[in-house]
Amino acid sequence: MTLYKAVGRVLVSFLHICLQLFRSINQTRKTVPPILFNYRYWFLHALLILGLGLVGCSTSDPQSTFDASGPVARTQLDLFWLILWGALAIFVLVGGILVYSVIRFREKNQQELPVQTEGNRFLEFAWTLIPALMLIVLSVITVRTIFELDSPPSDNPLRVEVVAHQWWFEAIYPDYGVTTANDIVVPVGMDVDITLISPDVIHSFWVPKLAGKQDVVPNHPNKMWFRADKVGTFYGQCAEFCGIAHALMKFTVVVKDEKGFQDWMIGQQRGPVVATGQAAVGAQVFAAKGCLACHSTNGADSTTIRDSRDMLFRQGQAITHGPNLTHFASRDTFAGAIENITEENLTSWLVDPESFKPGNRMARLAPAFNDSSLALGDEDIAALVAYLMSLK
Repeated sequence: MTLYKAVGRVLVSFLHICLQLFRSINQTRKTVPPILFNYRYWFLHALLILGLGLVGCSTSDPQSTFDASGPVARTQLDLFWLILWGALAIFVLVGGILVYSVIRFREKNQQELPVQTEGNRFLEFAWTLIPALMLIVLSVITVRTIFELDSPPSDNPLRVEVVAHQWWFEAIYPDYGVTTANDIVVPVGMDVDITLISPDVIHSFWVPKLAGKQDVVPNHPNKMWFRADKVGTFYGQCAEFCGIAHALMKFTVVVKDEKGFQDWMIGQQRGPVVATGQAAVGAQVFAAKGCLACHSTNGADSTTIRDSRDMLFRQGQAITHGPNLTHFASRDTFAGAIENITEENLTSWLVDPESFKPGNRMARLAPAFNDSSLALGDEDIAALVAYLMSLK
């Protein structure tokens, strides 16, 4: 709250100075628009500016950049504060000189012409040199920060390849042979070396509390890293417009303690679950309705499989690379991390995926939603839900 009060006081003080200035000018000249002295007008606008200024200052928001939870985010936040307070100091200095000049040299009730001054080498030199020096200082600090955060300090970080698809994120752990989707699980206190890949359009990977955003460019892998200082769930978002479902392209970074991460990884490395009962019926429906064309349920996909699916999609075939579902029920979210995994949400998704997440490829390509002979009935959907919930 201290920051909020400080910002509010600065705004109110600046507004008060402006009003006093306008009143002073009006006493000597009657040409100032009446709206400048409408206190209600200025008060309401001051509240609006204050509200807009404070909206982004909350640390309780799950995607607030002001609640840095790792060294990368903290370093970037420190740079932000340095530039912000530097810019504010320049604003106050320039605004103060402007206000002083307007008051000091305003027109007075006198006939004689004031002393005229043309050029001032000292002032011209000062207002050229000072901004240049400030720009150089900020540039050096910024460039140094960029190089400092270029690569993880650890010699043995956790390597994760993140593939940004329209409109979901795939996480591949090459050292473990594990693939998951939307939920990226990492251990607390360990450097995570991220390789960013896109098979379609430009995306952007952003976890505000852990690191700044990094673009994901087709045919140009990018690198970034982060480290989480505490256990918890951190929310990420694609921050580059990438199509109709861009706003629904989310993901989570789930940070576990070392034992929890190792237990999770062991569970992911286990073979596929053998379905029984209604889940076994769902497995048959899954195969019969063509779901296996886009989704795998028997372990991590190879690069060949992923590339083949993407190639067929670009050639106009009714197939695309969908999330690997081998251990689907062990995740927290699905459909681009927009909903938690529950039987109710899965049922809604299978009934009408387009209304659940507009623009998704499953509604456009899956035979079950485009071929009346393969349409899903209520019993099929119930069996599929049971099957998906068994994939742990």
